[in-house]
Amino acid sequence: MIEFLAPHFVWLSDPTAWVALITLVVLEVVLGIDNLIFISILTNKLPPEQQVPARRLGIGAALIMRLVLLATISFIVQLTTPVFTLFDHGFSWRDLILIAGGLFLVWKATTEIHHTVDPADHAAAVSSTLKLTLGGAIFQILLLDLVFSIDSIITAVGMTNEIAIMYIAVIVAVSVMMLAATPLANFIGKNPTIVMLALGFLLMIGMTLIADGMGYHVPKGYIYAAMGFSALVEGLNMLARRNRAKRGKVGH
Repeated sequence: MIEFLAPHFVWLSDPTAWVALITLVVLEVVLGIDNLIFISILTNKLPPEQQVPARRLGIGAALIMRLVLLATISFIVQLTTPVFTLFDHGFSWRDLILIAGGLFLVWKATTEIHHTVDPADHAAAVSSTLKLTLGGAIFQILLLDLVFSIDSIITAVGMTNEIAIMYIAVIVAVSVMMLAATPLANFIGKNPTIVMLALGFLLMIGMTLIADGMGYHVPKGYIYAAMGFSALVEGLNMLARRNRAKRGKVGH
């Protein structure tokens, strides 16, 4: 039995494999930020008693889906093969999935921004909240996670040939998402201005997915740098508002 399992764990003694594992875990966690923001905004629209179960069920189901996709990795890799050409660009199934996911994110973010900005549309926003069910939220979480999963698995294949490393990276990344989901959702819920910032992030991510599907790759570093800078500015604004509120109370 030990002799049978030994070849599957040879990578444990390979330093380059450990570097690939750490790099892939970090990459999966960073890529999961996009999904986590969407999950936080979506589940905050549910009744309070359903929010935590929705996050746990959605992320748990997403983990199972990612592990199943890894089991069919040979099929996933073939999704990069062009199936037709349009405007001198060969579109693969991966491209079409990215474009569909990007369009969904753009539509979702634009709709939520409209509900937030237009006070006259408040009734429509309430109606939308009432229509969202626990099952509907989980379905949308899985739908978007499918897009990010396929892209991250294809990225993982380019970094390592060890399927065990991919499984470990996915499990660790999803576990981090599970732990961070509720604190992030609570933070977004308590700070209304953060909601608009997060929706802006989703809009940018959606457009990036569409561009990537069209053959225009935008380096992830630029995207996360922009998100980090925007979050820093918003953090300074929140600090400034808190200090003004404290001075106002002292003045009275």
